[in-house]
Amino acid sequence: MARRNTRKMDDDRRLLRIAMVVPPWYEIPPPGYGGVEQVVAGLVDALVDRGHDITLFGAGSETGTQARLAATVGEVQVERLGELLPEVAHIARVNRMIDAGGFDIVHDHTVVGPLTAERRSVPTVLTVHGSPLDEYGDVLRSLGSGVRLVAISDAQRRLAPDLPWYGTVHNGMDIDDLTGRPRGDGGPVLWLARFSAEKAPELAIEACRAAGLPLVLAGKCVEPFEQEYFRAVVEPVLGPDVDVILNPDRAATERLLLSARCLIMPIQWEEPFGMVVIEAMAAGTPVVTLKRGAMRELVRDGVTGFVRDDPSDLPQALHDAARLNGRACREHVTRNFSNERMAEGYELVYADHR
Repeated sequence: MARRNTRKMDDDRRLLRIAMVVPPWYEIPPPGYGGVEQVVAGLVDALVDRGHDITLFGAGSETGTQARLAATVGEVQVERLGELLPEVAHIARVNRMIDAGGFDIVHDHTVVGPLTAERRSVPTVLTVHGSPLDEYGDVLRSLGSGVRLVAISDAQRRLAPDLPWYGTVHNGMDIDDLTGRPRGDGGPVLWLARFSAEKAPELAIEACRAAGLPLVLAGKCVEPFEQEYFRAVVEPVLGPDVDVILNPDRAATERLLLSARCLIMPIQWEEPFGMVVIEAMAAGTPVVTLKRGAMRELVRDGVTGFVRDDPSDLPQALHDAARLNGRACREHVTRNFSNERMAEGYELVYADHR
């Protein structure tokens, strides 16, 4: 076993040396798209603030977090996103460093890493960021009892109740990153996601046209399947009532969230979480969405947004969103989805998994 380096705190929590493992694709935090990376950045800083010693295993030459960076490659591998070998090589290098590092626990956010957990000298906690169905579900079922699975929503757990879930820890964010603003009728409706069938930007266009409201479509359009979806499905239905912003960076994303009338999420899949939902509410911007995945866990219907059964219900909800209180949206995120609350949840997982 690796040597232990735990210290006792006044409140009886143990301070741990944690190996935080992320995929090699993006920086931590990411400059633009990267929901997992944004969550990990917030978790790392909250854990450091609570006294833990965090080494972040990723790619690139620097990190914007308070963690110590242990890079397995000097450049982020976003250009090779979708290939197998970059992540496999990354994990092989990570495991060599973990063996020599004297850690108490590994917190893994990759797909490949947990498959190697049995050869690690310390326990592994895995946050399941994606849908636990189909091929990924088969991977999760193969991991054995040595890996503790943590869901990011109860809705995600219900998709695969046979998996050995340990618990649920909702994602969090730094509330102070978005200052919020008073609600009003102004501003366009905002759709903010990756261009794909699951996110249904064409339904956002349809709903906004039916409501007579302008729309901004802003999202990731980098991978070939995203570009093809944009060309084949989105471009044919664009018009003067729709503005398109491709691949906005974080600063542009925050400006869009702060200026929007509301966020529209006409999702067509069982979304495990949806970081953009809590980011919008933290900005004081209500969310209009369909009743899929974790939306009912994130949005307080009639208070911080509207969760509707059918796309035909969305146009009226877009108008009704103007009467919702931006302060209530922000307070909801502060109480339920802060980085500090997320860190507390993971501390409970770590405590039982040493």
